[in-house]
Amino acid sequence: MDLHSHTRFSPDSATEPAALIARARQLGLARIAITDHDTIDGALAAQQLAPDLVIVGEEIMTAAGGELIAYFVQETVPPGLPLREAIRRLRAQAAVISVSHPLDRLRNSALGERLTREIIEEVDALEGFNARCLLPGDNRAAARLAAQYGKALTAGSDAHTLGEVGAGYLLASPFADSPDAFRASLTQAQIAGRWTGPWPHFASTFARLRGA
Repeated sequence: MDLHSHTRFSPDSATEPAALIARARQLGLARIAITDHDTIDGALAAQQLAPDLVIVGEEIMTAAGGELIAYFVQETVPPGLPLREAIRRLRAQAAVISVSHPLDRLRNSALGERLTREIIEEVDALEGFNARCLLPGDNRAAARLAAQYGKALTAGSDAHTLGEVGAGYLLASPFADSPDAFRASLTQAQIAGRWTGPWPHFASTFARLRGA
């Protein structure tokens, strides 16, 4: 399962939900989480097309300047909230909470080590592999930090284009369609995937400029 992907409902992606679903099925993914920036509208639209495949997620920019990523989200959590308030709102809807690319030194939207450590006991997981991380050691450091605190790992392509889908994923046992079953599955999952290199970042910048 690829647990980090974006559609045109994110300002830096032009991917249609239906096209993302078709690509995920072509690759043989069992599940894909659609985690658009600060909205679940794209994920909800995709879930209507493929309820067996799509996990409704959201990547949320907080007032701390870093992002959370969550799954089984029922209501959009708005951007710009204090970090713990965003976590509280996700907990109130029983969402599964991770931190996307937490230690990526080249990404302004990473929480960084200090803030991640401050809230790590309040989240379910850390993203231990993000295919867009330009420094592979940053993924490894995130996985080590998760292990230090006994946290599960999530992984994903962070796809903003169809060519990236499935580049990062987890190998996991099938699970019932519920947050608790998903959490249990994460504890036994294994990271797999490949680095996608710098070109996808240029594609995201182009999509953002085109939509401006």
